[in-house]
Amino acid sequence: MTQDANVLFSPFRLGDLQLRNRIVMAPLTRNRATKGADAPNDLNADYYRQRASAGLIISEAAQISQQGQGYIWTPGIYSEAQVEGWRKVTEAVHRQGGLIFIQLWHVGRVSHVSLQPDGGQPVAPSAIAAKTKTFIETGFADVSEPRALELDEIPGIVADYKKAAENAKRAGFDGVEIHGANGYLIDQFLKDGSNKRTDAYGGSIENRIRFALEVTDAILAVWDRARVGIRLSPVSPANDAVDSAPAKTFGALVAALSARKIAYIHVIEGATGGPRDIAPFDFLALRKAFAGAYIGNNGYTRELAIDVLNQNRADLVAFGKAFIANPDLVERLRRNAPLNEPDRNTFYGGAEEGYTDYPTLEETAR
Repeated sequence: MTQDANVLFSPFRLGDLQLRNRIVMAPLTRNRATKGADAPNDLNADYYRQRASAGLIISEAAQISQQGQGYIWTPGIYSEAQVEGWRKVTEAVHRQGGLIFIQLWHVGRVSHVSLQPDGGQPVAPSAIAAKTKTFIETGFADVSEPRALELDEIPGIVADYKKAAENAKRAGFDGVEIHGANGYLIDQFLKDGSNKRTDAYGGSIENRIRFALEVTDAILAVWDRARVGIRLSPVSPANDAVDSAPAKTFGALVAALSARKIAYIHVIEGATGGPRDIAPFDFLALRKAFAGAYIGNNGYTRELAIDVLNQNRADLVAFGKAFIANPDLVERLRRNAPLNEPDRNTFYGGAEEGYTDYPTLEETAR
């Protein structure tokens, strides 16, 4: 291991938490919650336990309510069974000396009537259907037509985020990440391509960032600011959410988040799971505008991570698909060892295959 590579494996102080390395496990939807209850189970606990050598694990997104669900068999954080299931996960990670935040999620319009309470329409800032698909019991399907949220419904969703944050604390998480990325509800409010409202939540940038800040403030009433982060995707076209002036929109949002002194921003640089250079954007300016830690995400290799950390363009680096196939990713990166290739056919749904059965270096050697 060269001196330059050491930065990736050096400890980092995130608020009041000591991370043992700069490697973050990104949130990864795997659709393996208990059917019927949408609660995490022993298999999920084993999956996270295997990957606890990451400096920080950010859990797969967990819906804050049934209305917030957009895909079949994803875990929630609104029922007692779900809290108990997540406690199995946090305890398994903590027994390995790891740290884990939960990602809180409302999908907004990226849903299907079969997943919604009483088969109702998904909700969104505006009644504009997303050109995207979701995953339901019969496989991939077009998302359903959404309805626009009434003004008096918005405080109830903010309250759902607060309740989910309380439940996350009871489940033993070390902190929470607000999912404000990838074309889900918060991102739908932020971006003018999906938000055509003319009330206090639409139009101006100040109005479009209002919902994200209200959610943040509600969670800060539950959690210390040092234990709260947010995920953002300024230029990602994921789930058909785009903005005409992302530098201005996200510059204003990040300045407001920085004033609240939250722990970190977790930024998808480019198109989610796609090109890093899909659109011009100064991510370094975003980093400089934020007082807390900056987590870089999207298409990071060992070499790119080391380079970015050495140039102080990020504090931490998140790896996604590499963690799916490599439970011992930290050790593989440390040794610069070959990585297992992930099997895309087992990403969503199923059981142990393609989930907890990827071998470690040690197991391969045996």
